[in-house]
Amino acid sequence: MRANRAYRLIVRRGGWLPASIADPGRADHVEVVEVASGEVLLAWNLPPIRASRLARALRTDLSQLEPAQFAERWLEPHEQSDFAPDGRDWSESDSWV
Repeated sequence: MRANRAYRLIVRRGGWLPASIADPGRADHVEVVEVASGEVLLAWNLPPIRASRLARALRTDLSQLEPAQFAERWLEPHEQSDFAPDGRDWSESDSWV
């Protein structure tokens, strides 16, 4: 079973314009929800471009990884980074929940 069956990705845009031409001050919300419990596991408020890139990375991992692999990569704390795999800091100067 793929992770996209166990987790749901929700992206809420702060406006109707696409990320590429949106106001950089706009805040888009990205969250990962566990399907079985409905619990929000990860959530970010980011500028449009960064939210779009994060959502793309999450979608890729959700479609390619097993649920345990996805949880290990995104949900468990990492020694080198407090925020996300690959050392990316998706929340730099933004709020990370």
